Amino acid sequence: MEQGAARERATERSYPPLGDAVRVPEQARGEHTHGEHPHGEPRVPAPRVVQRHSVRDQILEALRTALVGGELVPGEVYSGPALGERFGVSATPVREAMQRLAVEGAVEVVPNRGFRVVERTPRELAELAEVRALIEVPVMLRLARTVPAARWAELRPLAEATSTAAARGDRAHYAETDRAFHRALLSLAGNEQLLAVADDLHRRSQWPLMSAPVLRHGELVADAAEHTALLDALIAQDLTVVQSLVREHFTGSEC
Repeated sequence: MEQGAARERATERSYPPLGDAVRVPEQARGEHTHGEHPHGEPRVPAPRVVQRHSVRDQILEALRTALVGGELVPGEVYSGPALGERFGVSATPVREAMQRLAVEGAVEVVPNRGFRVVERTPRELAELAEVRALIEVPVMLRLARTVPAARWAELRPLAEATSTAAARGDRAHYAETDRAFHRALLSLAGNEQLLAVADDLHRRSQWPLMSAPVLRHGELVADAAEHTALLDALIAQDLTVVQSLVREHFTGSEC
């Protein structure tokens, strides 16, 4: 047991220090050109560079990005060792990250094989939209009555960031900027529990459907445009438009 613990500590010390990025080694990238892992598993895409406080958190964010971008395919099974090979780390932080995704409902454990990406249904998406509306519409209406126009105007750069990502058709980056915008809106309520619940629901609503295209450029652009329209309505304290936009924003898209 003591020897196993020592090996685990040595492995952790070999990971990048705090603030460094996880990168896929060259020898773990691009070798399999036919879309398959050498052991018959689906090819795992090279992750984006991310910054986090631990190796597990870096892997978790990279997996979330791959999930939202459609690189982790619904219905497919991915093993910890295969993903670890792609990230250039041991299987341990990958399994820990996947366990977190399992708690969130993004993947499910397949004994002796790994983790299967959950195949979501349109009904699940509609239920998430309904719950988000029940929580956030009353909050946004209250904030519309009390928050000064200047505070809403400060959020325009965040709305513009979503428009930029949408124009590029970068669904993964759009998901990040979209959550940042909505967090900034709700943070004005000063309720940390609300932020945590809303962010979890928002993240779940961004997971792709099995039958849906990975990138739908027109929908992303339209979704981003609603952010600017919402800020305009909030600044004008037009409660009718605020309520309509928030409800339509949840039910009209996956973001």
